[in-house]
Amino acid sequence: MVADLRWAWVEVDLGAYARNVSRIVRAASPSATWAVVKADAYGHGAVPCARAALDAGASGLCVATVAEGLELRDAGIGAPVLVLGEQPPEQFPAAVAARLALTASRTDVLGALSAAAQSAGVPATVHLEVDTGMHRVGAEPEEVAALAARIASDDWLDGEGCFTHFAVADEPGRDDTTAAQLAAFRDAVRACGRAGWRPRLLHAANSAALLRGLVGGADGWIVRAGIASYGIDPDPSRDEPQGFEPVLSLCARVSHVQRRRAGEAVSYGLRRPLDRDATVATLPLGYADGLRRDAWRECEVLVGGRRRRFAGTVTMDQSMVDCGDDPVSVGDEAVLIGAQAGARITANEWARRLGTIGYEVTCAISRRVPRRWVA
Repeated sequence: MVADLRWAWVEVDLGAYARNVSRIVRAASPSATWAVVKADAYGHGAVPCARAALDAGASGLCVATVAEGLELRDAGIGAPVLVLGEQPPEQFPAAVAARLALTASRTDVLGALSAAAQSAGVPATVHLEVDTGMHRVGAEPEEVAALAARIASDDWLDGEGCFTHFAVADEPGRDDTTAAQLAAFRDAVRACGRAGWRPRLLHAANSAALLRGLVGGADGWIVRAGIASYGIDPDPSRDEPQGFEPVLSLCARVSHVQRRRAGEAVSYGLRRPLDRDATVATLPLGYADGLRRDAWRECEVLVGGRRRRFAGTVTMDQSMVDCGDDPVSVGDEAVLIGAQAGARITANEWARRLGTIGYEVTCAISRRVPRRWVA
């Protein structure tokens, strides 16, 4: 394909990813591990990562939309797939036919799911989401009993699971909040039992909760393995969890080289005049590829194994790098995330410098940047 010839690419180490998933599987046991591959596996490629995760011992997969679930099914992946978050009822028939598990937290959603299941002639698999303090989506704790009774009374609803989402598990010093959420979730599960419904699967733990030991492994529970499986710590102050391996590299080849004099500046706004004569290398990556336009202020790039700062504002399709007096040629490799000649820049380093988290850094890398998967 023409895209494969582009001088910018993402390299995904599926071997490292599989080893990370295996670490989570061991740490979570006897809880099952479901790999989170939503948002194109956080920019790493949903289908290849899903297959690698299942081979590494994951029992199921989590996505964010019906379309993401159908992509896995179209690729021939038959493992359990949970769609996190309630979806438009118009999508229920396709989801039920593909045997995707769907999230619900309202009576009307359960009714629409039941109707779709009856039309398809197969029960709809349901996971009830409970809002224990995140206050984004989910049923209020006082609503749980009625919803559980509705699930228990409908033969077209297969009430497989019940779950919640922690708000601050990735923030040290706020364990009391996470403990309170977990206690509220356990109360909700007991309410389900009193209403006549006993979900087979329970889940609350994300990567942060598992890594910090906030939720112990137990039969019938699931750990949703997301950011840690990609070798990125949920806490952006650290690079990767101890014992985990980085998975993604973002690379480009130098597409243009110029020599500029002290006092000259490059790119829109001419915002960073050179303090000495310097060689400026252009990379064919810009904010349409997922770089932030203001990355020039703090972020760095590896060229020739050395850290280089941006020479000016990141543009839509290109960015310029100050290489000083070091030799650089068209075609030389630059590494924006990853390792080169013993030096390394991580996704969380970019996150720290940009005031965000590693999730956003990798998810932002657009699909026009070709992915290369290596074993």
